[in-house]
Amino acid sequence: MTDDLAARHAEAGGLLARHLEGPVAAEPWVQHVEHDPTIPRWYVRFGCDGRDAATIYFDLHQRSLHYEVYFLPEPPPETRLECYRFLLGCNHQIYGARFSIGPDGDLYLSGRVALEHLDEAELDRIIGVLYETTERWFPPLVRMAFRRP
Repeated sequence: MTDDLAARHAEAGGLLARHLEGPVAAEPWVQHVEHDPTIPRWYVRFGCDGRDAATIYFDLHQRSLHYEVYFLPEPPPETRLECYRFLLGCNHQIYGARFSIGPDGDLYLSGRVALEHLDEAELDRIIGVLYETTERWFPPLVRMAFRRP
């Protein structure tokens, strides 16, 4: 890693530690913030009306910050295509994140931002988008995916 990249990476790590473990952790809807320096990854666990809890995984890479929320296990075969179509339509209404299918078939909400664009306001925007998207789309997706025939 060049000196410039190393400095940007260190600065981003400091920002994440200060902001996530400080003001974000103090929010009443945040249940827990944790940091694993070996990855490096931060976990922000939050509650909302439509779901008991969800966790945002923030992974700091060399040039970008990746973020992800585990959204839902793989839908059953009888509703899978309907769920995929629904989520693809939702992707057009989300700024800075997208729904995707993981290698295990489970559904995720994820995105990334270049470190040169990362600041407190951008971090708050990311958290807000992930929170609002979970609040808005998790309940209807659960009903759709696991409805009884």
